[in-house]
Amino acid sequence: MNSADGRLRQIRVIAQCVTGLTLMVVLVSACMRLEGAGLGCADWPECYAQALSSEPQALHFGIVRILHRIGASSSLLLACFLVWRCLRPYPIQPAALQALLLLMLMLLLAILGPWSSDPRLPLVGFLNIMGGLLLVNLSWRVVLSTDTTPESENAGRAGILLRLGVASLSLTVMLGAWMGASYAALACSTLPDCNGVWWPSAKGWAALNPWIRLTAAPLPGDAGGVALHLLHRYLALAAVLLLGMTCLRSLRNAATRVSALAVLALLFFEFGLGGASVSSGLNLWLVVSHGVCTAVLLAAVITLQRRQRSVATMQ
Repeated sequence: MNSADGRLRQIRVIAQCVTGLTLMVVLVSACMRLEGAGLGCADWPECYAQALSSEPQALHFGIVRILHRIGASSSLLLACFLVWRCLRPYPIQPAALQALLLLMLMLLLAILGPWSSDPRLPLVGFLNIMGGLLLVNLSWRVVLSTDTTPESENAGRAGILLRLGVASLSLTVMLGAWMGASYAALACSTLPDCNGVWWPSAKGWAALNPWIRLTAAPLPGDAGGVALHLLHRYLALAAVLLLGMTCLRSLRNAATRVSALAVLALLFFEFGLGGASVSSGLNLWLVVSHGVCTAVLLAAVITLQRRQRSVATMQ
């Protein structure tokens, strides 16, 4: 038992280190991607998305690129060690499966690398953004899986609200990633409407086509860009309401109180960052913070799910 407990503690520490490194990679990647897109450039917004008008050029990010490579390489090596510790001398589930998925995702993102330099391929950018967020959350799932408290799928009414909230949050994040990858930032510059528009037009749904190849960024008021912004905002509002109600219910139980408070705080902070980003004219560091906070919020929601299932088992 002492040997098993020691192995679980080691897996937990390694997974925590991988989580920290992948979160740093998400931060640095966001800086590189947004700076490459022109966000925060000297003649903003005229310089935004200029990279779409010609063949992709090599961008020089100096110390930022070095940090990215160090973080990505270190997390890959640690992920390999994590998989080995989860599998040998015997598999520890579900940590072993989650660690394997984590390693596979890292390798897939590495394979995607050669296409990532072309900003005209929004699907590649979208997969990179979502892949980074999944890396943080998969590594955090390994951390949570070292907790030996039994889980139950029956978490009651609060669990239903949580699942609906997670679905809304997931769609919100995906739309936000697609907005960034398709350079739709300038399509909407007002809150809470989009330059007087409150609902996506039929023409705007074409912006969800994953196979488009960009030649220019959507202009202010573009139907597709407006549709992405509005859908993102309405789903974000739904996520706030559903997860907020879940957290308020979870505050009644001591076992889920800390996780619920963390989700509640991050939820409103993230919502505020989104509004501040638009109001500031898309300040570079506010947008970067919005993306990093997304990764942390998703990890906090996963933690709350785990706590709720554990409570349901004990009951």
